[in-house]
Amino acid sequence: MEKAKYIWMDGKLTPWDEAKVHILTHTLHYGNGVFEGTRAYQTEDGLAIFRLRDHTKRLLNSAKITMIKPPYTIEELENAQIELLKANDFKSNVYLRPLIYLGYGVMGLYHVNAPVQTSIAAWEWGSYLGDEGLEKGIRVKISSFTRNSVKSTMGKAKAVANYLNSQMAKFEAVECGYEEALMLDDEGFIAEGSGECFFIVRDGVLITPPNDTSLESITQDMVIKLAKDLDIEVKRERITRDEVFVCDEAFFTGTAAEVTPVREVDARIIGNGKRGAITKRLQEAYFDVVYGRNDRYKNLLTYI
Repeated sequence: MEKAKYIWMDGKLTPWDEAKVHILTHTLHYGNGVFEGTRAYQTEDGLAIFRLRDHTKRLLNSAKITMIKPPYTIEELENAQIELLKANDFKSNVYLRPLIYLGYGVMGLYHVNAPVQTSIAAWEWGSYLGDEGLEKGIRVKISSFTRNSVKSTMGKAKAVANYLNSQMAKFEAVECGYEEALMLDDEGFIAEGSGECFFIVRDGVLITPPNDTSLESITQDMVIKLAKDLDIEVKRERITRDEVFVCDEAFFTGTAAEVTPVREVDARIIGNGKRGAITKRLQEAYFDVVYGRNDRYKNLLTYI
């Protein structure tokens, strides 16, 4: 990760190396914090944040779900992200990481008396799964770790604690020689990747699971809209692992992953082992939107 000049912390621009927390920060011990991943792209008209309002709204929704009361409004948080990008004067694409967490002052599981703190970091960052992965696709392992069940956690919150599950799945996949994990739900159906939603194509139809055990994905929503614009039929239905093995195309979506093709799952080659035609169309359409080349969706960009 490349350092930037500043991180926004509780209303102040703080030099990167001075952005620190106390060792007894409550979230560090008990895992109750919420965050977002947001991207800003260098368009022809300058740096622009993609779907700033949607990401910031989801951040506040996550806080509500986990019983954290943020000290800032949605407008204040949006302005803080804009302020941070201006102060850092980035020259390439940027990833933003807002975080609302519980600070130092209280120990023990009863968290409501802990101080609520807010930070926003941003840094220049390219493709999460690599530029080669965007073009040629990645190899994926179905994880032995089941996605967190709705019976035991709250998956609609982008909560810090939820991502231990993702870390273990990702570690397992990489240790086994793959690049990403694909997790099943507790009934054995496809849930999502370690940090991405999942799509397959069968007979020209785009299929993605409902968000029963996954985050309500902003990128997934965008891809579904674009598929409908391109007259591609879309179905939201549960997918089994053997359906994945015999599908024509597969890909991941997410703010970090963008639209990343999957060329292999558990040693089964997907389609022809390359980025499929529908995946390519959707990938190109997505990048047209985030780079400001699609006038229909320019309202989703916040120019800095």
